[in-house]
Amino acid sequence: MPIFYECQRCTACCRWPGQVRLTNEEITRLAAFKGLSEADFIQQFTRLRWDRGGLALLEKPDGGCIFLEGDDCSVQAVKPQQCRDFPNLWNFPGFQQTCQAFPREVSEAEYARRIALIKSTGSHQ
Repeated sequence: MPIFYECQRCTACCRWPGQVRLTNEEITRLAAFKGLSEADFIQQFTRLRWDRGGLALLEKPDGGCIFLEGDDCSVQAVKPQQCRDFPNLWNFPGFQQTCQAFPREVSEAEYARRIALIKSTGSHQ
């Protein structure tokens, strides 16, 4: 049976150094959510990706996400796909040592349903 990781919103993934890549559609959605023009959003909240292949979210000086406020994501409703995909659609060796997502065995059909839900709405339920 497949394992589905149920996010506990511990925000550990929001604190890891790295880069959250953004698509044009995500920039549009995030800018609208923040009540900004796309140009203003880009200026305030993004930087050039390491590979110079597009834009990524800025990080705080400690490496955390620019949208992490305490233990909450201030853009949860419209967070980027990369964020929605973790930990089920991408992860790295040892992520379970920091991430508090609860591993649950589910049927193939339930796994497919939950993955489709993440891809379409960002929900983990």
